Amino acid sequence: MTTQNVQTAPRMKAAERRELILEAATAVFGANSYVGTTTDEVARAAGVSQPYVVRLFGTKAKLYIAVIERAYERIISEFSRVLPGPPDERLKRMGAAYAGLLSERGMLPVIANSTALGGDPEIGPVARDGFNGIWRFVRDEAGFSEEETREFMAGGMLINAIVGLRLVGAYGTEKSVTEVLDACFPDAVARVRELMPQVGEPW
Repeated sequence: MTTQNVQTAPRMKAAERRELILEAATAVFGANSYVGTTTDEVARAAGVSQPYVVRLFGTKAKLYIAVIERAYERIISEFSRVLPGPPDERLKRMGAAYAGLLSERGMLPVIANSTALGGDPEIGPVARDGFNGIWRFVRDEAGFSEEETREFMAGGMLINAIVGLRLVGAYGTEKSVTEVLDACFPDAVARVRELMPQVGEPW
């Protein structure tokens, strides 16, 4: 996603344009963090004007809140989608669903960055609600034990770190990177490497 290849349609509906902006904001916030991103950068990535972004969302904080709410909702939606099926394969299906979120650039880094903003008076409560919602879904809906939930959530955080650090370029040359990617994605490392951002990419 770049400023050049994300264009707004002339007759795009308001809901569609809002979603376009949230996609662009997810990519930019995911790459540059909340602090390092401006609404102007999001507007350029979405192909709209900065005043339009402000008119639609108000402040950068409110835009970021909309981004992380959308991200946490997407996680729950993907987990719900793969929940039906043999219970003994549920962990594998949900892990694959989480890795599948890499298909939208910035999604997992946004989740990771939101956990560092717990002290923010606006963003913190929303991030906590999102995190708690995932824990409760894994415990109550998926039926994982406390230990299984802890391990599952820890695995997700490790994946977030791999993406945020842009480690994928060292796969095959750096032993630790190769080991951690193989451990996290034993059945899909080739596909995941195609989706992960590289060092030097804007987002």
